[in-house]
Amino acid sequence: MIPFLDLKPGEDAADVRAAIERVVRRGWFVLGPELERFEQDFASACGAAHAIGVGTGTDALAIALRALGIGPGDEVITSPLSAAYSALAIMMVGARPVFADIDPVRLTMDPRATAAAVTSRTRALMPVHLYGQAADMPSLMEVARAHNLAVVEDCCQAHMATCNGTLVGSFGEMAAYSFYPTKNLAALGDGGAITTNDPALTARARRLRNGGQTDRYHHVEFGMNSRLDEIQAAVLSARMKWLPKWTADRRRLAAAYRATLESAPVVVPPEQDAGHVYHLFPVLSATRDALQEHLRLRGVETLIHYPVPIPRQPALAAENPAQCPAADRVSAEVLSLPLHPGLTARTVDEVAAALHAFHAAV
Repeated sequence: MIPFLDLKPGEDAADVRAAIERVVRRGWFVLGPELERFEQDFASACGAAHAIGVGTGTDALAIALRALGIGPGDEVITSPLSAAYSALAIMMVGARPVFADIDPVRLTMDPRATAAAVTSRTRALMPVHLYGQAADMPSLMEVARAHNLAVVEDCCQAHMATCNGTLVGSFGEMAAYSFYPTKNLAALGDGGAITTNDPALTARARRLRNGGQTDRYHHVEFGMNSRLDEIQAAVLSARMKWLPKWTADRRRLAAAYRATLESAPVVVPPEQDAGHVYHLFPVLSATRDALQEHLRLRGVETLIHYPVPIPRQPALAAENPAQCPAADRVSAEVLSLPLHPGLTARTVDEVAAALHAFHAAV
């Protein structure tokens, strides 16, 4: 069996254990020196002045929106093809998610559809850098500037990806990251972070993550309890030094997939930017379900990211979302192949061989 992913620490295991033991010996578990160190290191790696560690990537998005003053009566335009949590974060602050259909090649928000979705109630754009590939940020920033909109980048699948040579998260006012265990930079549980260059937004985000407190027991506004704990911060600091190697591994494996799948019975979405970090490796097939079953029978585990576009989720029905036909088509055809730093080139060949065999089977 070729598993889709292996979440156990591998070459970083000794570093992870040492990080956990350090926190346990110190006996400080929330809002301590490990978090401060990680926030400084992560901000530097992201090319940002500040980072704020929070409990989840979803909370990172919601706190960023709240820090920008977005709430009830406002609209935020985002992608219909993503984990639903991006839209749910908008709903968490009382705003309405509006969906701009995707570019069918890049698979991220189409700037023209985004511009068409702007109304008098639109306050922000939330582009999603999907599967590790950056959205078309130069074009989306033109839309934002034309309509005086804030931009919160969803970088949850794109740690240190670049767009035209510029790090994602550097374009908008704020950016959100997830450290869920499947991510390129992963905690051993939930975790997230916000980055920004604005000191006032930083101060408000830090306050909001900690119950709206200015200091202990003094709550000046309604806030959340969403703090990246010391153990997760220490683990993430330990793994930061591995991330460049892991990103290079992902790119090498993705290149091997592209070379071996050239004549396969699937469509491989093109790499739109050399800064792609390959959080996932999706392919498209009009007979996706049959292909997935074919691969399962040959011992290859695959997943679907994402089988239901967000506007068609029952949880979004009350928001009266516009339908997005390009996202509908991709959701019906997309299939993610195994890709992670622990994978070998031989395994890529085995997956590709199983996929090529589907052509003969059909």
